[in-house]
Amino acid sequence: MKNVFLLIALLSCSTLFAQETKKEWKGKFEQLDQMLPTPNEYRSGSGAPGPKYWQQQADYVINAELHDDTQSITGSETVTYHNNSPDALKYIWLQVDQNINAKGNNTLKTASTSVKDSVNTKTIASSLGLFDFDGGFKIKSIKDASGKSLPYTVNQTMMRVDLLQPIPAGQTFSFSVEWAFNINDRMLGATPNDGRSGMEYFPEDGNYSYIIAQWFPRMCVYDDVVGWQNKQFLGQGEFTLTFGNYEVNLTVPSDHIVAATGMVQNPKEVLSATQIERFEKAKTTFDKPVIIATQAEAIIREKTKAKDKKTWKFKAENVRDFAFATSRKFIWDAMAVKIGDKTPLAMSYYPKEGNPLWEQESTKAVKAAISTYSRYTIDYPYPQATSVHHAAIGMEYPMICFNGARPNKDGTFNDRTKWGLVGVVVHEVGHNFFPMIINNDERQWTWMDEGLDTFVQFRTQVENYPDMPQRRGPASGIVPYMKGDGSLQRPLMVNSESVVRSNFGNEQYAKCATGLNMLRETIMGPELFDKAFKEYAQRWAFHHPKPADFFRTMEDASAVDLDWFWRGWFYTTDICDQSIDKVKWYQVRKDQNSLENKGKSVKKGDLASSSASGSDEKNKDDFSGGPQPFSVIPTDARFYGDFQNRVDDKALISKMEDKNFYEVTFTNKGELIMPVIIEWTFKDGTKEIEKIPAEIWRTNEKTVTKVFMKNKEVTNIVLDPKQETSDINEGDNVFPRVAKASKFEEIKKKN
Repeated sequence: MKNVFLLIALLSCSTLFAQETKKEWKGKFEQLDQMLPTPNEYRSGSGAPGPKYWQQQADYVINAELHDDTQSITGSETVTYHNNSPDALKYIWLQVDQNINAKGNNTLKTASTSVKDSVNTKTIASSLGLFDFDGGFKIKSIKDASGKSLPYTVNQTMMRVDLLQPIPAGQTFSFSVEWAFNINDRMLGATPNDGRSGMEYFPEDGNYSYIIAQWFPRMCVYDDVVGWQNKQFLGQGEFTLTFGNYEVNLTVPSDHIVAATGMVQNPKEVLSATQIERFEKAKTTFDKPVIIATQAEAIIREKTKAKDKKTWKFKAENVRDFAFATSRKFIWDAMAVKIGDKTPLAMSYYPKEGNPLWEQESTKAVKAAISTYSRYTIDYPYPQATSVHHAAIGMEYPMICFNGARPNKDGTFNDRTKWGLVGVVVHEVGHNFFPMIINNDERQWTWMDEGLDTFVQFRTQVENYPDMPQRRGPASGIVPYMKGDGSLQRPLMVNSESVVRSNFGNEQYAKCATGLNMLRETIMGPELFDKAFKEYAQRWAFHHPKPADFFRTMEDASAVDLDWFWRGWFYTTDICDQSIDKVKWYQVRKDQNSLENKGKSVKKGDLASSSASGSDEKNKDDFSGGPQPFSVIPTDARFYGDFQNRVDDKALISKMEDKNFYEVTFTNKGELIMPVIIEWTFKDGTKEIEKIPAEIWRTNEKTVTKVFMKNKEVTNIVLDPKQETSDINEGDNVFPRVAKASKFEEIKKKN
C-alpha cells in the first residue's frame, strides 16, 4: 500500500511538473499558419497574388481653383469607378479627409489632454480647438452621369453615396462631385504635421506657400479581405487608396509655380520661354541640377503679386492619389536620372528661405533615393519625383513629397540640419515605392510602408552618404526604446491609431526597419534577403499587399523559415536579453591508454570515475583554474545497434587531443528569440566570430548548453559583440565575469 501511495505521489509530482513545463512553453517556434488568413484564389500561400486576384480602379478628371486671396479651394471632379470585384455594389464610400479640420472632429474629441502649468497659448488653443477656422469639405452636389442627384451621408471623414442602381461586377460607374474647402494654416495645428497638408504664411513678404493634399473626395478601397475600408482618418493612420489615372486642371495666380503629381501638359502656357529652355536642358543633364525658376525671379514675383490667373494641366497614370504645391515664392530645379531604360526627373521646389541648403542637397537626395530604391525593389516607373520645401513636415504622395529642414535666417546651417534634410527627402521620396507603388493599407498597418521605407532609407543613406550618422536601422539604435516603459509599447501588428504617439516613430518606423536590417545582416544574409525583398516588391507592385503576403513571400523566396521572427518581432513587445551564465573549460585526459585498452570491459563505475574531475568552482568566474580533464573511450558495441560497420575510435580521439572544449550555458532572460553570436578571443590575441541560428532555442526557449571545440585557448567570450541583436543588457554578455561591462565597452571600441 505504501508503494501505491508513493507511486501516486510520484505521478502527481510528474503531472504538476508537466503542467509547469507546459505553462513555461511559449511556442515561439510554432508556425504562424493559424494566425494568418487562409490562402485562397485571391492570395496564395506563397505570398503572391492568386490566379483570381482583383482590385478596383478609380479614374479622375478634376478642375480646381486655388484662391490666394481667401486661402481656399473650389473644385469639381468626375470619377469613373471600375468595379473589378465579383460583387455588385449598392453604394460606394469616399474618403473626405479634409473633415479632420472641421469643428467637432473626432480627432479632437478622442485626444487625451491635460492641464500643465505655464503651457504656451498655441499648444493649449490647438488642443482645445479654440482657433476660429471653418475647415472641412463643403459638398455642393453629387450626381450620376445623367445629372441625377445621388443621396449621400457624411460620417466624419467618410462619405457614403447611395446608388440608384447597383454597379454590376465587371462594370463601370461615373459620377461627379462639386466641393470646396478653406485651407488650414499648418502653424496653428496641435503639431505641425496635423492634417498633413495646408499653407504657410511668410509675413516679411506677405505671401503664402501651399502644399495641398486630401483635397478632393477620394474613393475608398474595396478589396477581397475587408470589403470597403472603413477606418476613420484621425491623423496618425494615413491612407489606403485605389489606383487610377488622373487629368487635373489647376487654376492659380499667374505668377505661381506649381509642382504636382504627374507631368505638366501645357508648359508653353504657364512657363516663360527661358524657363522652358531650362526645363528641356534638365531632361538631359545627369551630373547636377539645372535651375529652371531662379531665386532672383522668385523675389520679383514675391513683390509684384499678379492678380490674373493661369491653369496648369497635369496628367498622371496608374497612381493612387494626386497632390500639388503652389506658390509665387518657389525656386525650381531639376536633373535627369538614369534608371533602367528610363530617365525620370529629380526635382525640387523651395522658397528662398530654404537656400542655400535646398539648392545644394534636395535634388541630389531625390536622385539617391529613386536610384537606390530601384535596386532593392523595382525600377522607378514614373516620369518624375519631386521634393517640395515647407516648414516642419515630412509627407508623401505619388511623385511629390513635402519636406522640412530649413537653414537659419542668414542662410547658415549645421550638420544636423543638413542631415535632417537629406534624411527626410530620402525617406519621403522613398515612399513612392512604399506605399505609392507597393500599395499597402496605411490606415491599418503603418509598418508596411513606414517601416519598409525606413529600412531602404537606411540602405540608401549608408550607400550614398557614408559620413551621415544613422539613427534608424542599426540594432543598437532601438535598444533605448526596447528598455523603455513596456506599458506604452505596442506590437507592430496593431492598428496605427492604437500606437502611443510618443512611441510612433520608434515602433512603426525604427523597430520594423531594425528588424529588417537584422534579417538582412544577421539572420538571412544580404544575398537571400535582397532576393526575397525584391520578389515581394515585384509581386505586389501596383497591387494591394497585406502583412501575410509580405511574411509568406519573404519565406517563399528564400527557403528560410522566419515564423519565429515574425512572431517575436512583429506580434509581441518581447525584448532580447541573452547572457552567458556558465562556462566550463575541458581538455581530453592525457592518460587515455589504460581506458582505451579496457575497451568493452569498461564498467559504469569506471566511466564515472574516469569522467571529468575537479571542482566546477575553480572555473566559475574565469579560466584561471585551468582546464578540467575528461576521458574519451572506445565506442561500446551497444551504441551501434544493427549497424555492422564501426567508426575509427583512435583516429577520432587523436583529433580531439590537445584541443580545448568549452561548455557554455546561455540564458534567454528576455522573451525574444534571436540568434546567438559569439566572439572568441584567444590567448594569442586573435579573434573568431561564430553565429548560431536562432533555432538553437527551439526545444528550450530559456536555457541552452553547447560545447565548442577550439584549437587555441580562449581568454574571453562576448555575446553579440557588434550589437546586432538589440540585446538590452550587455553587462552579462561577457566571460570572464570579472570583465563585466567595462570589458564590453573596451571590446566595442576595438570593433
